[in-house]
Amino acid sequence: MNPTQRIEQTLSAALSGTELPGGPPRLAAAVRRAVFPGGARVRPRLCVAVALACGDSDPGLSNAAAASIELLHCASLVHDDLPCFDDAATRRGLPTVHVEFGERLAILAGDALIVLAFQVLGAANPAQAARLPTVLGLIARGVGQPHGIVAGQAWECEPQLSLRDYQRAKTGALFSAATMAGAAAAGAPCEPWCALGEWLGEAYQVADDIRDVLADPALLGKPTGRDQALGRPSAAATHGLLGAVEHFHSLIQNAADAVPDCRGDRQLRALVRAESERLVPAAWCDQLARNAA
Repeated sequence: MNPTQRIEQTLSAALSGTELPGGPPRLAAAVRRAVFPGGARVRPRLCVAVALACGDSDPGLSNAAAASIELLHCASLVHDDLPCFDDAATRRGLPTVHVEFGERLAILAGDALIVLAFQVLGAANPAQAARLPTVLGLIARGVGQPHGIVAGQAWECEPQLSLRDYQRAKTGALFSAATMAGAAAAGAPCEPWCALGEWLGEAYQVADDIRDVLADPALLGKPTGRDQALGRPSAAATHGLLGAVEHFHSLIQNAADAVPDCRGDRQLRALVRAESERLVPAAWCDQLARNAA
């Protein structure tokens, strides 16, 4: 079974366990909308890829870690799309959860996804049970205070912020959780994998800022121009588009260089390069260079 199949199967099983008779059906439908259809599943794929590179000696635990990370990511998107934050009408080409089901159910769906993420870990029954507390702690740290994605969202409510601190918390923290949890699930030291997650997470946030300016909303699956409309900090506003693209490529190179030596290092570097092209295509960079000439 390939990594994508592993992730989708684990997510499907997790949601099926919540859709039992006697529960609120619209809440169950809102939670399912938040998870399926999925996006690129980059964070869970990265988690499984690192686990595989480290031997993947407990695939049940690495699957649970990957699914937990994706559920937390989906929860953050549901809350991020709310009118009090981005007020986004579409996500992944469909109406956002609050548009489809109302704000109250969207808030509850996001909360339910957070709880479900840790339920999945609790039910993992790993072959190497001693690894579970480390995996759980890494994932929790990537979500909460002081440097997780909750803190990243909260920086938008502060009068002053560091763009790098904001980006590392809002996006980078869950990437670091993915790389480190993947290693820990496989029984490998997790600290050597932190830098890969940090660099890649920061690159993704810079790419998101660039795509908010350049991408076609129909292709992106969500509204664009939100950073400027909401007066939100972004790499594009701070560095200009050309500067943001140059910064993105330097972060991608740092991420590739940060892959520790292991039996799967070549495949991981290839994954980083492929994601770079998917996020900020070379055609965009060439067009920007021509416009600046």
